[in-house]
Amino acid sequence: MLGIIDIHCHLTFKQYDEDREKVIEDAKMVLRAVVVSGTEPEDSENALRLAAEHEGFIFVTAGLHPIHVEELGDKDIERYQEFIAENKKKIIGIGEIGLDYHWIKEPLKIRKTKEVFLEFLRLAKELDLPVVLHLRNAVEEGFKLVVDEDVRKAVFHCYTGKPQLASEIWDEGYYISLPTSIVRSKTMKKVAKIAPSSLLLAETDAPYLSPFEGEERNVPQNVRIVYEKIAEQRKTDADSLETTLLRNFEELFGVVPENVPRLRRREKREEEE
Repeated sequence: MLGIIDIHCHLTFKQYDEDREKVIEDAKMVLRAVVVSGTEPEDSENALRLAAEHEGFIFVTAGLHPIHVEELGDKDIERYQEFIAENKKKIIGIGEIGLDYHWIKEPLKIRKTKEVFLEFLRLAKELDLPVVLHLRNAVEEGFKLVVDEDVRKAVFHCYTGKPQLASEIWDEGYYISLPTSIVRSKTMKKVAKIAPSSLLLAETDAPYLSPFEGEERNVPQNVRIVYEKIAEQRKTDADSLETTLLRNFEELFGVVPENVPRLRRREKREEEE
C-alpha cells in the first residue's frame, strides 16, 4: 500500500485541544501525510509548530480565510504576508484563501475580501507556490479571478460546484479536491466519476464535514472514505487510486512525504532524469 493523503484539514482547531496527539497518532496508522491549512496568522504559526513536531507527516499551507479578513488591518495583513514569505521553505502552498458569500454578504466586506484574495494570489505567484482555494457560493467568480491572474497551480478545496464548471476548471489544469461529504452528495459523486485522474485529490476539511451521521467531529483518517467513493465511481482498484492521488499531491505541492516507500521516490527521480 502506497498510502492515503488528506490534503486539507485543521488539526490546530480547538476541537482537538483535548486529544490532538492521539488524533495524529491514529492518523499515522492509516495515512501517509496530512496537510494542515492555516486560516489566519496565529493559526498558521500553530500549524508550523505542529508540522515541526511531526516532520514528514504534517505539511502546512498558510493563508487567510475570507471570514478572517475583517479582523485584520492592512498593516496586519502586510506583516502576515511577510511572515509567509519568510517561512516559504516551511510551507507547501498559499491557502486557504478565497471568497465566501455564505458568511460575507455586505458589499464593503465583499470588496475587501476580494482585494485581499487578489493580494494573496499575487503573493503565491511571487513565491511560486500553489494556492488552496476556498470559494463558498463563489466558485465561478473565484475561478475567473484565478484565471485572470494567470495562477499556474491551484486546487479548488472542498469542491461543491457543478460538473460542467468542474470541466472548465480541469481545462485550465487546476485540481479539484473532494471532501468526506461526498457520501451525501450525488453531484460530488458525478464529479468524481468524470474527473481526469491527474487532477483529482481528496480531503476531510476536519474537524468539519464528518461522513458519519450524529458524529460532529471529523478526523483526517476519514479521508479513506473519499478514496473508497471515488474508486467506486471510477470502477478502479484502491491501490491504483492511491498511486494516482499520491502522484497528484506530489505534482501540485512539490513534496514527497518522507514515509512513502523509497521505491516510489526512486521512480520519481528516474522520471525526472
